[in-house]
Amino acid sequence: MTVPQAPRTTTLLRGGTVHSPADPFATAMVVEGDRVAWVGSEGAAESFADGADEIVDLDGALVTPAFTDAHVHTTATGLALTGLDLTGATGPAEALAAVTAHIRARPTDRVVLGHGWDSAAWPGGAAPSRAALDAAADGRPVYLTRVDVHSALASTALLDLVPGVTALPGYSPDGPLTGDAHHAVRTAAHGTVTADQRRHAQRAALRHAAGLGIGALHECAGPLISGEDDLTGLLALAAEEPGPRVFGYWGEAVTSARQLDRVRDLGAVGAAGDLFVDGSLGSHTAHLHAPYADADHTGLAHLDTAAVTAHVVACTEAGVQAGFHAIGDAALTAVTDGVRAAADHVGIDRVRAARHRIEHAALLTDATLAAFADLALTASVQPAFDAAWGGPDGMYASRLGSERAARLHPLAGLLRAGVPLALGSDAPVTPLDPWGTLRAAAFHRTPEHRISVRAAFAAHTRGGWRALGRDGEGTLVPGAVADYAVWRSGHLVVQAADDRVARWSTDPRSGTPGLPDLTPGEPLPQCLRTVVGGRTVHDRLNG
Repeated sequence: MTVPQAPRTTTLLRGGTVHSPADPFATAMVVEGDRVAWVGSEGAAESFADGADEIVDLDGALVTPAFTDAHVHTTATGLALTGLDLTGATGPAEALAAVTAHIRARPTDRVVLGHGWDSAAWPGGAAPSRAALDAAADGRPVYLTRVDVHSALASTALLDLVPGVTALPGYSPDGPLTGDAHHAVRTAAHGTVTADQRRHAQRAALRHAAGLGIGALHECAGPLISGEDDLTGLLALAAEEPGPRVFGYWGEAVTSARQLDRVRDLGAVGAAGDLFVDGSLGSHTAHLHAPYADADHTGLAHLDTAAVTAHVVACTEAGVQAGFHAIGDAALTAVTDGVRAAADHVGIDRVRAARHRIEHAALLTDATLAAFADLALTASVQPAFDAAWGGPDGMYASRLGSERAARLHPLAGLLRAGVPLALGSDAPVTPLDPWGTLRAAAFHRTPEHRISVRAAFAAHTRGGWRALGRDGEGTLVPGAVADYAVWRSGHLVVQAADDRVARWSTDPRSGTPGLPDLTPGEPLPQCLRTVVGGRTVHDRLNG
């Protein structure tokens, strides 16, 4: 994608700390146009002052590469920011009261769209009945997605707009909808969003991301998620207005190169992202080898090994990145077996070179983790999932039992195996929050899965670019694209993830650039300025 070009000006930033592998002690940086021109010490910075169009006194602030969030649903995130947010609801009564209040405040909305309820965290674990939702909605069509977006509550008035929904898999006469029934109702609900509403939501999400130091987003679109107009409109908006870069993925299975022409026509960089092999653990739709601990089934399988193979073969032969959403261990087996079969067909070197990617990759086994490494699959993962639902008393343990739950999100194991990592949020499932994501990775609820802050930072900056096949971006070195953020933060340290070594160090002799102390309880850094391609897209530095 392209972003509006910055005027050819020269900016000198000085008097702070610049996180750069070019100089671990850097305090200053020069940007010319859309590129980093120089990184170095305060003494040398003086020689650039006369030629600078802007001199930024950092006053001790930290400059880092801008973050890349490798998994986002931008419109849904914007709708959650500007609409009915149920993430704070502590039970069915509070959620229903929020629906009623929202309807009174916005009487002209054709369909009430809400997001974020989580009955797993509510007393009794039960979602509101359809009758209770109808009463709260006063006869209005209402669509409320669970926090994982893999199931939803729908009012009778909305179901009446979807002919044949009661015969679709995943329909429940009184409970949340899953599977095909959910997808049909979601399509109907989102079909009521006007172009102006969608653009307003997208703009709100991009502005919010810029305010968090995020310079690039991977939009995970698809026919079962958001639709073609949503993706093309988002890419056009990102190209027209200053803000984070947006790279679109289209999650639709293909079997031929001709079908991939449509993916290219949409402006997508790959036939990947949320191409569903299964669902989610919270909604009991992730596909498992053994039944759930709290349900007598193994979830849903949307694609089998043969379908994975066909998709990867078609994409590899056409030079297009492929990818899948896979959470459960059975889904990940189907993916790795399918990619292996594709490698047998087109050659393993071609598969490796394509850098196919897997979203979530939650319940890995030793065999599937080894296959990720051998097949050079990128793991696009969300550490905030563990922070939200991990631990011995969390939702994951309820769904899987403690032994299986302890295997989820093995970040350290992936790094040890040499698997490329790209970090993201899956917003609106968990919020856009890059430093919180790093904290979740470094302080994983299962200690053996923890990684260092430095490794997590690399995965949330360079990792997102590498997942796009652009290895030279995501770092502040001369010649790199000038995508960076300025932060007010506390003291900088080098934090380790292993209790057998010191957890943090401020010793400059290590030659390792420091990062903010992300120990739980410490305040997270505040973004003062975000710059994308040399153009300021968020600025509180002088406010």
